[in-house]
Amino acid sequence: MSERLSFGVTLQADPPVSRMVETAKLAEDNGFSHVWMWDSHVLWQEVTPIFALMAASTERVRLGPCVTNPATRDPTVIASAMATLNEISGDRMDMGIGRGDSARRVIGKTPVTIERLEWAIRLIRDLAQGREVEYEGTSVQLKWAHGTLPIWVAAYGPKALRLAGRVGDGVVIQLADPYLIEWFLRYVREGAEEAGRRFEDIKVMAAAPAYVTDDIEQARALVRWFPALVSNHVVDLVKRYEPTDLPQELIDYIRAREHYDYQEHGRVGAEHAGFVTDEVVDRFCVLGSVEQCESKLRELQAVGVHHFNIYTAWGSDPEGVIRSFGKGVVPAFR
Repeated sequence: MSERLSFGVTLQADPPVSRMVETAKLAEDNGFSHVWMWDSHVLWQEVTPIFALMAASTERVRLGPCVTNPATRDPTVIASAMATLNEISGDRMDMGIGRGDSARRVIGKTPVTIERLEWAIRLIRDLAQGREVEYEGTSVQLKWAHGTLPIWVAAYGPKALRLAGRVGDGVVIQLADPYLIEWFLRYVREGAEEAGRRFEDIKVMAAAPAYVTDDIEQARALVRWFPALVSNHVVDLVKRYEPTDLPQELIDYIRAREHYDYQEHGRVGAEHAGFVTDEVVDRFCVLGSVEQCESKLRELQAVGVHHFNIYTAWGSDPEGVIRSFGKGVVPAFR
């Protein structure tokens, strides 16, 4: 019997903060195991104090950024923030981390290298758990830090996926296409085996928008921004890999892409998302009736997904999504 599928929700830090805190409590009450937040400090509000308020208002749900990066935030700052939040929350913090997309590009910077990301992950994990590290020639230790910090690595390309296998407690795959996730996971397995780790010990997150609805056309309109967001990563992959190294099911749809406006990043109705077809929306997201959503999630579970993280966006209805999944979908996986 496969492991139980857990559920999370990712919120955007749009004002008012009180709404984010109330939504975290709502997710906990509806059977969600995690509440995540996008970490892009210019586009949205700063997440660290919001996590502190969420921690004070909840009891069981785990919290964390999905995802942060080690460039807009110094790795020592990330470690200190996560360790502090662990103390506030009673050891309920997780951390998603990646190379940096919107948080970097919106300030005119590029994502970090795979090598820099791996170095940062190892350093953050040790610091946040109270171990001494060597930081640019200086010995550093957060002597007050205790607890644990599961680290989920966001990845699409073979190199980043292998990195997740080498050092991640989990991997974040930002789409809900079972075929592509199965393709991605072979590289995670390779990385784990290279490092002498058990692939089975690495948690797999599929992160994508989802709606329980009978109006599929409306749902597609509400989530078309997401495959457009994913296209940024795909464009980056195409620049760094030969086309034969990537699945056509991932790269074909970006041929019609003309531009991307980061000021509309993660926004319902974003004009730049017009190139995304209904077929791509349906593959990348989880949409439809309770039965259709459950069936798609069973497919994801069958290829190795442990955690389904519902992405929400400005202009969507996160509270409604949480209630509909909590009532109709989450109980089926308990």
